[in-house]
Amino acid sequence: MTSPNVTTIEQVSPLEAEQARVHKRTLTVVILSQILGGAGLAAGISVGALLAQEMLGSDALAGLPTGLFTLGSALAAFLVGRSTYRFGRRTGLAFGFIAGGLGALGVVLAAMIDNVPLLFVSLFIYGSGTATNLQARYAGSDLAPAHRRGFGTSMAMVATTIGAVAGPNLIEPMGSLAESVGVPPLAGPFILAAVAYSAAGIVLFVMLRPDPYLLAKKIAAASTPTTTDAASSTPGERPKIGTGVYVGATVMVLTQITMVAIMTMTPVHMRAHDHTMGAVGLVIGLHVGAMWLPSLFSGTLVDKWGRIPMAVAAGVILLAAGLVAALAPGDSLGLLILALMLLGLGWNFGLVSGTALVVDGTVPDNRPQTQGTVDVLIALAGAGGGMASGVVMTATSFQILSLTGGVLAVLLVPVLLWAHRSTTV
Repeated sequence: MTSPNVTTIEQVSPLEAEQARVHKRTLTVVILSQILGGAGLAAGISVGALLAQEMLGSDALAGLPTGLFTLGSALAAFLVGRSTYRFGRRTGLAFGFIAGGLGALGVVLAAMIDNVPLLFVSLFIYGSGTATNLQARYAGSDLAPAHRRGFGTSMAMVATTIGAVAGPNLIEPMGSLAESVGVPPLAGPFILAAVAYSAAGIVLFVMLRPDPYLLAKKIAAASTPTTTDAASSTPGERPKIGTGVYVGATVMVLTQITMVAIMTMTPVHMRAHDHTMGAVGLVIGLHVGAMWLPSLFSGTLVDKWGRIPMAVAAGVILLAAGLVAALAPGDSLGLLILALMLLGLGWNFGLVSGTALVVDGTVPDNRPQTQGTVDVLIALAGAGGGMASGVVMTATSFQILSLTGGVLAVLLVPVLLWAHRSTTV
């Protein structure tokens, strides 16, 4: 005798099997693209402030490159989010990375001809790569089961570690290569960024098939509606976003401001205390590694322990990072490494937990636009932190800047405690 359940299993199983297969393939492709994207990302972090300092002759304006490419990433995040809704992840991510590569080429040209306006425009376009690198994490969660979204997000992020750690440690070799072909040494890492970002875009455009977001929409349409954190809506209405989206956005915005502000001015602070470019590359490389490598376990912790506890941990760790950076003697390489690694770890916990909250609070029909909007806010927060960091440090000191960033991050705790009491996330 045939059980009624057999028919249901036979109807659902092919779709579930396709979801699992494509999710596995998506993670493989995204991991490959993120290795390349990480190398491109590292150029602006490592030498952007130093290049601006050299071309503009002012410490106060050294944070401007970070502000410019994060503003560019804000526009790119908006465009990638909207294009994902219409065309899927593949198109938006591919062209975002390629635009970042073109921006990196523009930075190299600007440095060669000492053209400041071109530098500004190119840094703005280069920010497309930064936004795309972050947006790729959502591809890792499109097809992930609800209880594995943190893991899916983190696996898409962890691959960035390889390129992002290698990039800063190639500062001196790339500088020597650039100098040998008549390019200013500080523009060398942007040559690497141009190649890496363009390659990442090509990999995604060619290999990200079938598109994970489009398949997720298809699965959602074929499935029976279930209750989620996203508020229900009546037929014909656009689905509403859940409370978790606002909480997740707050987490990611505050962690981004703190991380960008301290990170941006660390190379300038180190150069003022006679650290070599190799030492700068080591500190930033380990910092970037601490931003991405913890994704090996942070996604699992977010799924197991909960979004809110991990976000609280992010705020506490960022406060510790600010305190260590503020108290470290300028010539202490070890303490600066510790401070910047704590800074990266806190940012990672905030980004993974915040991303999971955003995904939980949306459904496929409103997810890309919401994710794009949240990443716009993150980028604007980073732009503000980057631009303000040089001014604050010039007016006060690196120590005050670091303390301010740490205190700002710990403001997450009361917000999260309120969220925990008012809703179950």
